[in-house]
Amino acid sequence: MIGIAGRVAPALVRTAAVAWVVSAWPAPPAAAQDVRGLEACGRESQMDRRTGCLQANVEYLHAVIARNATLANQRLAAAAAEIAVLKATVATLQATVEKLAAAKSADTKSADTKPGDPKAPESKPPATTPAPPAGSGAPAGPR
Repeated sequence: MIGIAGRVAPALVRTAAVAWVVSAWPAPPAAAQDVRGLEACGRESQMDRRTGCLQANVEYLHAVIARNATLANQRLAAAAAEIAVLKATVATLQATVEKLAAAKSADTKSADTKPGDPKAPESKPPATTPAPPAGSGAPAGPR
């Protein structure tokens, strides 16, 4: 911005100076991704030392893979055992539900067949309204 009499605003000058300083500041070098236990073999100049370094890395990685495989197998075995226990629990619960359903249906059937049971349904004919005497002038049928 240009102010009165052709001067540049001081705030704009400060902002430009800060931007220039920040852009000129050297950035820190990017850190390499290190894997714990691995050696940087690219720095070795002798071929036998580089080969030994690479072989040590390969052995380390094989050990890590074996350890991870063992842990995964242990977790799978534990999960399989837990699944077996849960399946057995479900089977016993299903058997219990079937026994309870059978007992309930047996109670219902026995209640229907008892002759002196007050809860047993009685077989009564449906109630009908008596017909008015003939000649009273009232129409026959429900009111």
